[in-house]
Amino acid sequence: MIKTLTNLLKQDKEKFVVPKGVQDCIPITAIYDDGIFRVGKGKYSKSFKFTDINFAVASREDKEAMFLEYSELLNSLDSGATTKLTINNRRLNRLDFEKTILIPETGDELDVYREEYNKMLLDKATGANAIVQDKYVTISINKKSVEDARTYFARVGADLIAHFARLGSKCVELETDERLRIVHDFFRVGEETAYHFNIKETRKKGHDFKDYVCPDTMEFEKDYFKMGNRYGRVLFLREYASYIKDSMVAELTDLNRNLMMSIDIVPVPTDEAVREAESRLLGVETNITNWQRKQNQNNNFSATVPYDMEQQKKEMKEFLDDLTTRDQRMMFAVLTMVHTADSKEQLDNDTEALLTTARKHLCQFAVLKYQQMDGLNTAMPFGTRKIDAFRTLTTESLAVFIPFRVQDIYHENGIYYGQNVISKNMIIADRRQLLNGNSFILGVSGGGKSFAAKGEIENIILSSNADVIIIDPEREYSQLVKALGGEIINISATSPSHINAMDMNKEYGDGANPVILKSEFIMSLCEQLIGGTNLGAKQKSIIDRCTASVYRDYQQRGYTGTVPTLQDFRAELLKQDEPEAKEIALAIELFTHGSLNTFAKPTNVDTDNRLICYDILDLGKQLMPIGMLVVLDSILNRITQNRAKGKQTFIFIDEIYLLFQHEYSANFLFTLWKRVRKYGAYATGITQNVDDLLQSHTARTMLANSEFLIMLNQASTDRIELAKLLNISDLQLSYITNVDAGHGLIKVGSSLVPFANKFPKNTKLYKLMTTKPGEGA
Repeated sequence: MIKTLTNLLKQDKEKFVVPKGVQDCIPITAIYDDGIFRVGKGKYSKSFKFTDINFAVASREDKEAMFLEYSELLNSLDSGATTKLTINNRRLNRLDFEKTILIPETGDELDVYREEYNKMLLDKATGANAIVQDKYVTISINKKSVEDARTYFARVGADLIAHFARLGSKCVELETDERLRIVHDFFRVGEETAYHFNIKETRKKGHDFKDYVCPDTMEFEKDYFKMGNRYGRVLFLREYASYIKDSMVAELTDLNRNLMMSIDIVPVPTDEAVREAESRLLGVETNITNWQRKQNQNNNFSATVPYDMEQQKKEMKEFLDDLTTRDQRMMFAVLTMVHTADSKEQLDNDTEALLTTARKHLCQFAVLKYQQMDGLNTAMPFGTRKIDAFRTLTTESLAVFIPFRVQDIYHENGIYYGQNVISKNMIIADRRQLLNGNSFILGVSGGGKSFAAKGEIENIILSSNADVIIIDPEREYSQLVKALGGEIINISATSPSHINAMDMNKEYGDGANPVILKSEFIMSLCEQLIGGTNLGAKQKSIIDRCTASVYRDYQQRGYTGTVPTLQDFRAELLKQDEPEAKEIALAIELFTHGSLNTFAKPTNVDTDNRLICYDILDLGKQLMPIGMLVVLDSILNRITQNRAKGKQTFIFIDEIYLLFQHEYSANFLFTLWKRVRKYGAYATGITQNVDDLLQSHTARTMLANSEFLIMLNQASTDRIELAKLLNISDLQLSYITNVDAGHGLIKVGSSLVPFANKFPKNTKLYKLMTTKPGEGA
């Protein structure tokens, strides 16, 4: 027998003690502050938690790369230790969910909408999978003392974290209370919120930590067990198929129940494995030679070797080749699974469902008879293994049980964006937690773009004190803005609403003199007013001088009182001696005293409202470039003001491609996109023409700089461009090809997840958000 295995069985051998109480069923003998548990005589274990990666929707090449990287991880496991991979399905903690996701009511007139929104969220949470999948890796090793174990885990842990990072998964060490919480939540379903464990307090009082986590009662029957008033059963994988699909683990853990599935891995040193394989091969060859000798003695010289012997020889040769030339290791593995249910009947049905799933993959699960307690302690992430149903595998055949499926996006205090199509869990994301919170919403007309944007606007207004500014070229947001108590600013040559192009506050300059920045803006404005021709050096100097002069009084008054207007600026130009000044004054006359003077008057709208919508539908062709510049400058003014107050600002720009048609507004937007993060602001661009958008180099850079993207149904040319830009696999592309409104892909940081957002139609909010004719309020 292999030496490693003999040693391991010797170390694990323990005298059986009849458990006198429920606490004795838990095999932990001591716990330490840094998350190390002592299990058994000299055995110590430590757990790590790792996040999921997008395996199910990756392209074939990516899947292969992930598979090989995961094989590398398995190869790196230490042969002196046992490694346990655990997938834990646990119920979503309803109270925690309500605390972090639901919007608290504030007693104002918007509570009607808050109530409706919360009801929708609760329906989604209970109707969804309501199961959260956690993944752990537990390493256990025999050491003389806990200090030795600590040193060992520090080394192995760093290695493990590095390997998971290469896969794109984040791996973190679990603290003592987090490890005990796993046990508590499994044994005491429904009491998750009651858990609070403090190791120092427990020591001080002289309490036993097991009292906090163990169930009220434990009854072990022949083929099931009962804990409290719940039933459970432990299964193990008895027969493996010769060919297994990588989706098997995902399918087994897809059951909507509390369950744990563990794979115990014992790697064997390669030299030992090769010796063992060679001696087995030699044994098979000896058998063949003896058989042939016997045939020859019987004068049968033409007999062919029996099929089973031939097969044994072929398989042993392949196994030896794997070990010696294909960089694989020999591993022993045990796969156990524990699942629980509310009644015996339900438990039996679930067991049958699991057995059927395994049969579908040509594998066979079996129920552990009279070993339910040992099985339970093996399946749980304690770090013990009491079941010896070993199976010899190579790295590759073990890597098939890949624990990855699809990433779930769940940020605390985030916004609901829909449901993950694969795992059926809610997608709760918070752009503020990303490196760069800017976003784009892309999709064909009718794909649900403005609906997605309105959903986000409404959530921000109802749940936080952040400000929201919308640029609305199609008058799609008026209804929503009115309902939420916002201000709509109609901008056109004939509108009574005016915005002063020269509005400025003292924070405008980002710490420097604000006039310097404003002067640059007025130069851009004058270039637009004069007709898009580049200004000469003389003209720029004149504009700069006049800007400083016009603002002098306003600055001396400490940025209070009346703000100068473009009319004051023109009057200042006329005072200058240079003929160029008179030329500029004449050129901008149409926009200061003529019929297009809407931006040359003092601001007469409430730009201090939390929710502002700039309606630019009636902005004519002449005023469009200037109007856009003024609106963007007004937004920058607001952002800098909010930054000084420590307030966040969200900007939504619909049909953003309109802004890229004018060079100045495109450049201004580009600077805004790069700088707003420092100001605590987050910009969102909404457009249907990705192809048009990508013609502009500026827009391309902005898209690449956005960490948050919502891609709805795309036109075929747009799909190709997006796939190139964002490296999207064909399988992922199918989620944005001819799909219904509100379905698509969402990119949050490095995660790319297919989602569906179905909003209940019989709500007031839906009527405010929809743009379908006949469905609005």
